[in-house]
Amino acid sequence: MNRIKELATTTLAALALLLITGVVQAEETKSITPQEFVDRIASVPGKIGEQINKEIEKTKDYQAKNWADAKAQWQRLLSKFQAN
Repeated sequence: MNRIKELATTTLAALALLLITGVVQAEETKSITPQEFVDRIASVPGKIGEQINKEIEKTKDYQAKNWADAKAQWQRLLSKFQAN
């Protein structure tokens, strides 16, 4: 019985090793021409600028929403004290 367990464990370990180290390529590797490379590098500053602008807008929207919520909470708190 121990021999069967040992053989099964060894087989599973070997299978796991083969699955982990196996390399599969679904697509062919595409070579990039020098002009494509230059175009991609040249477009990086524009992409970074766009990303920064998007983040700034998201931050402004988030802050505006939170300030509106804080103002509403403050008004509710003041109304509680003014009612008494």
